[in-house]
Amino acid sequence: MSSNLNRRSFMKQTLAASAGASMALSAAHGAEKGRLDIKVEPGSKATLPMGRIGDMEVSRILLGGNLLTHYTHSRDLKYVYSLCAHYNTEEKIHETMALAEAHGINTLSIHNPPGIVEMLKRYRQRYGGKMQWIICPIAEITDDMKAYAEMTRELVDNGTDAIYLWGVRADPLCAQGRMDLVRKAVEIAKDLGVPSGVGGHDLNVIVQCEKHNIPADFYIKTFHHHNYPSAPKPHELKNAYNEVPGYWCKDPAETIEVMKKVTKPWIAFKVMAAGAIPPRDAFKYVFENGADHCLAGMFDFEIAEDAKIANETLAAVQNRARPWRS
Repeated sequence: MSSNLNRRSFMKQTLAASAGASMALSAAHGAEKGRLDIKVEPGSKATLPMGRIGDMEVSRILLGGNLLTHYTHSRDLKYVYSLCAHYNTEEKIHETMALAEAHGINTLSIHNPPGIVEMLKRYRQRYGGKMQWIICPIAEITDDMKAYAEMTRELVDNGTDAIYLWGVRADPLCAQGRMDLVRKAVEIAKDLGVPSGVGGHDLNVIVQCEKHNIPADFYIKTFHHHNYPSAPKPHELKNAYNEVPGYWCKDPAETIEVMKKVTKPWIAFKVMAAGAIPPRDAFKYVFENGADHCLAGMFDFEIAEDAKIANETLAAVQNRARPWRS
């Protein structure tokens, strides 16, 4: 483990040095590089409460990655995918990340379709960005775990701060009883010296991981209520999640009860049911009902207001049935 930690430290120092050199070079060439012209709302609190995942200090609100990768989960409104892709250019994504940092959001969570990691690296190198990355590798899970191990190593070498097993992979693995592969996935990242978690849409992922003592450092689990106009009717709740009608947490009440017994940090995601639940309602629900952190997809123009709402919501949370685990 020590050699991997030293290797990780070396990679981070190398990336930081590269970022510093890039910033110096940009300054020499003028203001068009090395600086993002962002505006912080007057009176905005530039901090958010923090928790800890492994050795990482993580803001209670994390920047969600789907709007940045243009996976909008916009139900049957297919044009929204194209609209998002045209709006969230690389420059706009970098501005969004800088705004998030300016408002106290220090971590994002994202998967790694082609080009995403290079785009994140350019943010660090060009602008000295400090945003932490929690990434779920998209590699297929096979018995030999070769592809997953190679992708995970590459992600860590490129500066990823924490890794988790993608829910798209964990859901079927746990349903099939392949907890041996879930364990291997978690251990691959842990052996590289970074916090290692498991994601899931299906509550069974958490149940099975706890039952089999999977050594995950954290969980990323969907969580939202069903009190919104397009929410599923009871007879429509057939799968763990569904795009139409749009829901990503089939059983919120049961999720609350299961997670009460879980002592590992819990990052809730899909908390707004892909845009159907207003942020104030969503944040209040997830934090009052046990989540330690909340993943929120935000466009640049939403960040200041969402950070304000998050600060107000967190300040008002009292008497949680589940203690803070992060």
